[in-house]
Amino acid sequence: MNRHSHLSSARLATHQQWMRLALEQAAKALPTDVPVGAMLVQTTTGRCIASGYNRREFSASPTAHAELLVLERAAQQLGRWRLSDCTLYVTLEPCPMCASAMRQARLGQLVFGAADVMLGAAGSRYNLLQDPAPLPAVPVLAGVLEAPCRQLLQASFLPQRKAHALPSSEPYRDCDV
Repeated sequence: MNRHSHLSSARLATHQQWMRLALEQAAKALPTDVPVGAMLVQTTTGRCIASGYNRREFSASPTAHAELLVLERAAQQLGRWRLSDCTLYVTLEPCPMCASAMRQARLGQLVFGAADVMLGAAGSRYNLLQDPAPLPAVPVLAGVLEAPCRQLLQASFLPQRKAHALPSSEPYRDCDV
């Protein structure tokens, strides 16, 4: 069964169009960061308000996730922090930090590509966006262009694993003692 069968073909095509643009953003993070890209679209106008990609290494900041950067830029562009009329497209399922920011922003909808079974907070590992909390839940559409999103992530980790691999004769150490 197609997980997106409830969507009209036109609506699915629109989601795929924005996700392709998020993938283009994700590629900009390479080769130094995890390739995650995001696009925030105002649903009432169909206009892109903000776009971005992971910049943790460039900014030397643990919070420079694509989602947070885009939410911040969008709030500045719109002159308000409530983003209930906006959809955020992101290539990887958000982590708990980013999902919490989406709840705080009263985001209208999240659409993501690849699931993150280790840290995903939109249903894979945690479900912070649907948690019955005082803040409104954020509707989630998962798996849009999942294969290309996953492929970009996997391809980026292979060179990193090879570059950071220790020689087989050298044991792993946390520190020199």
